[in-house]
Amino acid sequence: MLYWHFWCHVWKEENGTIDADKLFFFLQCVDEHLQKRKSCLLIQALDSMLNQTVSPAEIVMVKDGPLTHELEDVLQDYDFLHPGLFNFVSYEKNHGLGYALRQGILACSNEIVARMDTDDIARPDRMEKQLAAIDSGLDMVGSDVIEFVTTPNEPVASTDLPKGIDAIRSYSKRRNPFRHPPMTFRKSKVMEAGNYSSDFLYFEDWDLFNRMLACGCKADNLKEPLVAMRVSGDFYARRGGSQYLKYAKAFKRAQVERGYFTKCDYICSYLPHAVVCLMPNSVRALIYRFVLRRS
Repeated sequence: MLYWHFWCHVWKEENGTIDADKLFFFLQCVDEHLQKRKSCLLIQALDSMLNQTVSPAEIVMVKDGPLTHELEDVLQDYDFLHPGLFNFVSYEKNHGLGYALRQGILACSNEIVARMDTDDIARPDRMEKQLAAIDSGLDMVGSDVIEFVTTPNEPVASTDLPKGIDAIRSYSKRRNPFRHPPMTFRKSKVMEAGNYSSDFLYFEDWDLFNRMLACGCKADNLKEPLVAMRVSGDFYARRGGSQYLKYAKAFKRAQVERGYFTKCDYICSYLPHAVVCLMPNSVRALIYRFVLRRS
């Protein structure tokens, strides 16, 4: 599986502003050309970040292994339209999610980093609102999200994440207090916490967030759903099974060894997780959509 990590960082209104007429013409042509290649998901993700009310100064794309010709064509076209905006980090072989996330952060040139997956869609005011939150003194800020299968206009689930640093710290000892795609943070704080790691497969984001919280980072989640996350049938399947549970156990035991979880935290976090992991996929999907996303 190829992992793509889309990093947009340091947003300045005066830097990277796009000529609306040229953008409209190009995207019309590109969309017609690439519909045949089924690369629309990447196009939608890129467009949603390029069309922010505050424009990006740089977009870092980590290509973790060889890509299809269709995806390479998309990136070449966008790079041609926006010279100097894209920074591509490419690897001949797939190194895995943790490694790609780590290298993506290192490649970012500036202090404020925003992350998004390349099949999700950001609301046009995402960065405007998150930058305002960072300017207020936060080190990391997420938001609620909606999940969809075909179109964001028909969401299948929505989140109600903890708000405020006390609620986030408490929640982080049971479950991940953030959703990964809408996260924006200070690069210096990510580095202070040790950057992303490959130690815990499936839990690369929660691992980093707990280390950042342990370092005293100021954090919050905005109540508005600033990102629409695309999900599929295997989205919930990947969160179950004995193999996934083994990784979950290793991650949560490490939290105890680090002193972030107490033994009670471990039990209260691991046991419910184990029950959900071992459910049939159809039941687990319902639990995620109607229970876990709202608690």
